[in-house]
Amino acid sequence: MALSDADVQKQIKHMMAFIEQEANEKAEEIDAKAEEEFNIEKGRLVQQQRLKIMEYYEKKEKQVELQKKIQSSNMLNQARLKVLKVREDHVYQVLDDARKRLGEVTRNTPKYSEILKSLILQGLYQLFETNVSVRVRAQDKALVESLLPDVSKKYKDAIGKEVVLKVDPENNLPADTTGGIELYAHGGRIKISNTLEARLGLISAQLLPQIRTALFGRNANRKFTD
Repeated sequence: MALSDADVQKQIKHMMAFIEQEANEKAEEIDAKAEEEFNIEKGRLVQQQRLKIMEYYEKKEKQVELQKKIQSSNMLNQARLKVLKVREDHVYQVLDDARKRLGEVTRNTPKYSEILKSLILQGLYQLFETNVSVRVRAQDKALVESLLPDVSKKYKDAIGKEVVLKVDPENNLPADTTGGIELYAHGGRIKISNTLEARLGLISAQLLPQIRTALFGRNANRKFTD
């Protein structure tokens, strides 16, 4: 049965409507899928950037914390160094006061004479020479010359050996020397320093740990004191 033009046009319109509906549905499906994929990708990118930002600030926070620790450690070390400097200055002030008080010994002639004898004898035992020159302060020359015979006798009694002792007539100990003597042998090539400062320096070097303990107490971090 032949279709009329109106029927053909009707069927064509029906087919076009169906195709258009299919196209619209397909387009909507594509749009929905695209929207879903967009949201997923957007969420992924946002999360990725969020993690990067969190990681960045965590790193910055750690750097700030590390910097605070370093600064705190530096300040603590500086404080400790200042404390040590003050303590060392105090120790050496005590030693300097002791050196100044040595001058009081030289004013007590009998006591100073015995000290000078001991200092000369100690030096002679170290030198073990037969000709020795004694260098002293200008104000001590007469006193030391009066002691040399007795010192020579004590040396001979102890060693069994003669020694020729003489006070250096040309060279004196510096005027700011507290007291004591220096011994020279072999034309000045061998020297023994037994000034009061030298003896104090020797003793203070040995006693520094005890001096620090007496002034500041025992250091809990120090295992050895020598």
